[in-house]
Amino acid sequence: MTHHQKIRFDGRILLLGSGSVSQCLQPLLLRHLDMPFRRLTVMDFEDKRDRIRDTLDAGARYVQHRITPANLDTTLSEYLGPGDILINLSWNIGAEDIITWCHYHGVRYVDTSVEEWNPYADMTNRHPSERTLYARHRAMRTMAARWPDRGPTAIVEHGANPGLVSHWTKVALEDIATAMLKSPDDLPAPLTAARQTALEEALHEGDYARLAMETGTKAIHISERDTQISDLPKEVGEFVNTWSVEGFYEEGVAPAELGWGTHEKTLPPNAVVDEEPGGQICLAQPGMTTWVKSWVPSGGEILGLLIRHGEAVTISDHLTVREDGAVKYRPTVHYAYLPTDAAIASVHECRMTGWKLQDQQRIMNDEIVSGIDELGVLLLGHDLNGWWTGSQLSIEETRELLPGQNATTLQVAASVLGAVHSLIRHPEQGLCVPDDLDHREILSVANPYLGPCPSVRTSWKPSDPGLFDAYLGVKRPDDPWQFANILA
Repeated sequence: MTHHQKIRFDGRILLLGSGSVSQCLQPLLLRHLDMPFRRLTVMDFEDKRDRIRDTLDAGARYVQHRITPANLDTTLSEYLGPGDILINLSWNIGAEDIITWCHYHGVRYVDTSVEEWNPYADMTNRHPSERTLYARHRAMRTMAARWPDRGPTAIVEHGANPGLVSHWTKVALEDIATAMLKSPDDLPAPLTAARQTALEEALHEGDYARLAMETGTKAIHISERDTQISDLPKEVGEFVNTWSVEGFYEEGVAPAELGWGTHEKTLPPNAVVDEEPGGQICLAQPGMTTWVKSWVPSGGEILGLLIRHGEAVTISDHLTVREDGAVKYRPTVHYAYLPTDAAIASVHECRMTGWKLQDQQRIMNDEIVSGIDELGVLLLGHDLNGWWTGSQLSIEETRELLPGQNATTLQVAASVLGAVHSLIRHPEQGLCVPDDLDHREILSVANPYLGPCPSVRTSWKPSDPGLFDAYLGVKRPDDPWQFANILA
């Protein structure tokens, strides 16, 4: 089924990586790009030709090759030149090096995560802040500041999350502000004339930082529950996931990381504050061991893993309000990820072996028998209490839309497709994060592949105190949106 008119592209495309997301993206590229596919090259260090027969039958070529720091220039120069596109769905290729190469060779670029050549180097001895995504983003900003001009568009971290969640945040803020203006009787207190005017102006101007501040949004969770289940149980010594095992492991053993809101009163245990006070913090503990309370519409309250993700950097940064050089407002932003039951068991087993990743690894796909990936943004603390916007994509609808795929990878691939459209339409935008892009344009491409996409109000608040809080003398803050009440 064709959901969108094809977009013409006359250049070459190099697709790095042929893992689960790449295998899902490829049929979307065949469906939505008007180009001779002999100009498409798929490169991976493993031979996965048997998994992408349709791509190869369409004329694309497959190259089995591993990119290293030593051969990056010669390899990319063979397949790309000015006006071409590089889609990077690999892992452990240094982002600064590959983006810099693209900039100076006129090549447009998109990835789903900001990588390092060896993220595990001296892992236990490095300062926690050096291992954060915030440090990587700061390095990329420094890199781009040295460029003589903006140059070809380079969109970083544009998958489902990070990626779609930045666009859903804008949708949610628009919907919250609209609801507050249209239904003032639902608010705990009447809107003052000044606040009503401020909301109307911010809504009209698309000033999302002001919208977040004027609505009173305190916290933003990227809340996800993946209920896809398989008829093939996880084996002992096997890591099972619905998307990249290596990618999940790499971000999961890194420090938990979050944007730190101006409403927060106390730092959590093990907190490490980055160089801008109050801007970003990380915890000196793995995200895979850090649990937080959150909520999704069909599943209700969840306990999710506070895995580090780039949206905690970019959403927090783009929603910061500064006046006279000082920060006036910033929300707390973090991930709350409840993966499949098989993935949770895999994480627990990995932890028991001292974080040695299992040799046997599997991406759930054809063996999935039911479930959805419910992924969205949960905006909390505003006058309407809570608001969730996102995707509820089932395995059944996924198979109707794109046979042979699962819900998780289709959400990511749909977002990458939207980014590719943006690269073609806007070729000279320089370095961009998802928050820099037109959310309506991206979602118009991605939404047909995302299943139901509700934007709904919720009365949820964090659950009751712990069973032994009274005995231990634990006193939780009265404000339910303090991170101390969210941390489990």
